[in-house]
Amino acid sequence: MSAPLLAAEDVTRCYGAVTALDGVSFTLAAGRTLAVVGESGSGKSTLGRLVALLEPPDRGRILIEEAPTLAVPRQRRRALRRQIQMVFQNPYGSLNPRKKVVQILAEPLVINTSLSRAERRERVRDMMALVGLAPEHEQRYPHMFSGGQRQRIAIARALMLHPRLVVADEPVSALDLSIQAQVLNLMMELQDSFGLAYFFISHDLGVVRHVADQLLVLYLGRAVEQGAVAALLDRPAHPYTRALIASRPRLGKSLPPLLSGEPVAGAGADSCGFHPRCPFAVARCRSERPALRALGDRRVACHRAEELA
Repeated sequence: MSAPLLAAEDVTRCYGAVTALDGVSFTLAAGRTLAVVGESGSGKSTLGRLVALLEPPDRGRILIEEAPTLAVPRQRRRALRRQIQMVFQNPYGSLNPRKKVVQILAEPLVINTSLSRAERRERVRDMMALVGLAPEHEQRYPHMFSGGQRQRIAIARALMLHPRLVVADEPVSALDLSIQAQVLNLMMELQDSFGLAYFFISHDLGVVRHVADQLLVLYLGRAVEQGAVAALLDRPAHPYTRALIASRPRLGKSLPPLLSGEPVAGAGADSCGFHPRCPFAVARCRSERPALRALGDRRVACHRAEELA
């Protein structure tokens, strides 16, 4: 069995007294999609920055094909960074408004390759065609495009260096629903064409079901459930996963009760961090932190998972 493209081992990240990530581990195979979900403040974007090598973990390791990404020669680290690119949530804010599309797309090639101006121009035009942009678009500025077109430009820029992994941080949440589907389908087509792996951060479980193979559920920086997307969304074992699914609005149906209260930072140092909001909490949940353990087709951190699955 081949090594995973990406692996995180017990990664922890703190900002002062705040622990944004607390011992998260996972693997991602080449050509596959791992989705990460959770409420605001769960640690999704922090984990994305660690995966993109923008920040180091305070503890634990990020590995690419079993090779550590820290404590490596500078040239090797730079090469690793070229293999990992990002697509951000806001396609307008992530594009330089003073540069034309041709300049935006050529910039990664200027910085990282020795291609000639003509070769860069050809590469830019080829990538524009792949993401559905017309040749005449190359001389326009970002403000002259719709949100969906701007996100196509952002995706094209991320792919200019032919990375193996793309970190997509809420890449369609700022788009209209009809445009979301177009961009998601484009990303899936490009995944098949280039063999891309996606680390896909989202709060929309409908989008996650459409694009992802594996799902990682975070709560206050901890992994509470991991496994295949269909298994977790159809048969959630952790109360928090169940609450996220129940909170999703459905047309023609009244809204179910949402999660009560707000996440309580620091509530789970020696307990389950979700227990202040969990309707199934018992005394053990308040006094013992549940380990992330195998349960059938998933891993789950809940003392009562067998009863609730």
